[in-house]
Amino acid sequence: MTDPDRMDRVRRFIGILHQARELGLSVTDAGENHLTLCLPYSEKIIGDPRTRVIHGGAITTLMDTTSGSVMICALPEFELCPTLDLRMDYMRPAEPDLPVYARAEVYRMTRNIVFTRCEAYQEEGHTVAHCVGTFMRIGREATPKSYRDLITGGRE
Repeated sequence: MTDPDRMDRVRRFIGILHQARELGLSVTDAGENHLTLCLPYSEKIIGDPRTRVIHGGAITTLMDTTSGSVMICALPEFELCPTLDLRMDYMRPAEPDLPVYARAEVYRMTRNIVFTRCEAYQEEGHTVAHCVGTFMRIGREATPKSYRDLITGGRE
């Protein structure tokens, strides 16, 4: 699968996730075992109106979505991989009026579990949060064909 194919699949996947659409998440990079998504700054994700700092829930959703979507880049065929565990560490508040990026990578994969790590940042070297996640592989057969076709464009 080429990187444009990975990007296309991830775009389709996040396009069917209501929370990802509401937040305006977009794909900025997709490679063999890594993925970067962008959360644009908007008024609807402000957590504190006085400081205009982004709500932590928006950052968590960005990182969970990025960590869960990186499987599309790592697995040879699309399969759903629900979140088993996501451990977040917030390092500092996100600066108002700037987008937040999340870059996730698969660092280990077994027959049943995928292990990821993810960093949310605004500028290189300015980490907002990082997390590690575990995701359950349910297999291609357990993923409904109609759902697989939505993500793959019917090319599997």
